[in-house]
Amino acid sequence: MTDHKTTHKTRARDGAVLPAGSRAPAFTLKSTPDQSVSLSEFLGQPVILAFYPADWSLVCSDQMSLYNEVLPEFRRYGAELIGISVDGAWCHAAYANARKLHFPLLADFEPKGAVARSYGVYRAADGFTERALFVISPEGVITWSHVSPVGVNPGAEGILAALEALHPEESKP
Repeated sequence: MTDHKTTHKTRARDGAVLPAGSRAPAFTLKSTPDQSVSLSEFLGQPVILAFYPADWSLVCSDQMSLYNEVLPEFRRYGAELIGISVDGAWCHAAYANARKLHFPLLADFEPKGAVARSYGVYRAADGFTERALFVISPEGVITWSHVSPVGVNPGAEGILAALEALHPEESKP
């Protein structure tokens, strides 16, 4: 079973990854060129933040496609999934349409990586985010986070275990 505390490996980044127990930094980002999404809209339900390096990359495409398939399991726990990268809203719109994604992709575009920096997962030397996952409680507190190597799809097991820990009664038959 995965430990529900922050897990991470050594990597090049600006700051320390926010650990479990930290209040999730608030943000509002573009979900489309003319619409925005705020983290505060989801208070009262668990939120999964999936930071990823870039639309259209092979590993990112595999990861986002997997999450799209597992989305019903996330929603069984009442959780909302949000993808975040430094790509722009127009790029996200094309990518989400091509991949038939059923969850929002938010553009941490300008100022570039500001939200990723607030979570400690921006790679300034590379100009993109870590492949990082955060599960946020209905009260807005990070309960689990994980950073994978950029070239490795972290899968969904850790997310599901963290959601189960938030709602242990949901996992019983």
